[in-house]
Amino acid sequence: MKTRNKPNKQQYAYQVIRSRILDGRYPPGHKLVIDQLARELQTSAIPVREAIRLLEADSLISFKPYSGAIVTPFDEQAYLETLSVLAVLEGFATAESSIYFPHEKLEDLRAYTRLMEDALDDLDFSLFSNYNKEFHKLTYHYCTNQFLMEQIHSTWERLGTVRKQGTTMKPSRMKRSIAEHYQLIEMLENREDPKKIETFTRNHKLNTLKAFLEDESQNNLKEMKK
Repeated sequence: MKTRNKPNKQQYAYQVIRSRILDGRYPPGHKLVIDQLARELQTSAIPVREAIRLLEADSLISFKPYSGAIVTPFDEQAYLETLSVLAVLEGFATAESSIYFPHEKLEDLRAYTRLMEDALDDLDFSLFSNYNKEFHKLTYHYCTNQFLMEQIHSTWERLGTVRKQGTTMKPSRMKRSIAEHYQLIEMLENREDPKKIETFTRNHKLNTLKAFLEDESQNNLKEMKK
């Protein structure tokens, strides 16, 4: 009789802590108390400590003097650089995918966009971000360049290590992003020139980056006026 392989205690601790970091339950700067986690996960401190070391290697956890292990703080410069690269990669991949994109999958793109609208109405920014990611994964799913797809995956992984909790978009940008999604769906449906689709997708991503920079600039001005 075969038995399923269960993750060992270290793997289990790693998976739980990692998922809580990535979904925002442990926000940037959050202090991780090993004994507390061990009690919660019903294990000893050793597997938790080993899991934290692995998460440190993933750049999700840092060690701060006199504080111990904390969730790695938001790295603005790394975020900007990574999102810029992702805009280029996803633009090209979406253009390549558009050549083969099946029309029956257009309704799935519309469904993701409607779910984003619902998430925005509920002010659930984390859910909005998740649906946004799934939308774009589908737009470039039919790209046949496997190396490019691997680069996109690794870039998304890096973005996860420098992220902010939830989404970096303001509601005003989120509304415009939804409108741009419907435009992209129409372009895919009409089989428009892949170069045009590439430019639109890249600019769509860069518009989020621009909105983030504008928001940061406004926040800095407010801080200076205090």
